[in-house]
Amino acid sequence: MPIDNDTLKHRLIHFSDMHPDPDQAASSMLLLSDVKGVIKLHHISQVCLSIEYDIQFLNLMVLEEALADVGYHLDNTLMHKLKRALFYYSEETQQANLGYTQCCKDFTKRIFINEYSHHEHGCRDDRPEHWREYL
Repeated sequence: MPIDNDTLKHRLIHFSDMHPDPDQAASSMLLLSDVKGVIKLHHISQVCLSIEYDIQFLNLMVLEEALADVGYHLDNTLMHKLKRALFYYSEETQQANLGYTQCCKDFTKRIFINEYSHHEHGCRDDRPEHWREYL
């Protein structure tokens, strides 16, 4: 699908300072680098990530909700909340006007699948097989 300059968005995602991972921007870059619709990622600081994406595939609300679901902490100061709400509204409206309402349905699921694939798998229940059906 060709990229239209009207559907490209450039945003800054700000993370909270109070997190066990001091460089959330760099680690979130690794998570978002393979996502369809993400054009560019740039690490500005430890708590700020510059992202360029195409709203034909995703929007800022889906991106930030997926990051929060995976465990990243976004900056929730009043100014960032207001900017975030304005971006969410304008992007959802633009997507609805262009007919891209079904574009972001399984994005969060893909993020979780990508994140889970990096963890060790297997049974984490130490009980023997015959004891697992009991509480």
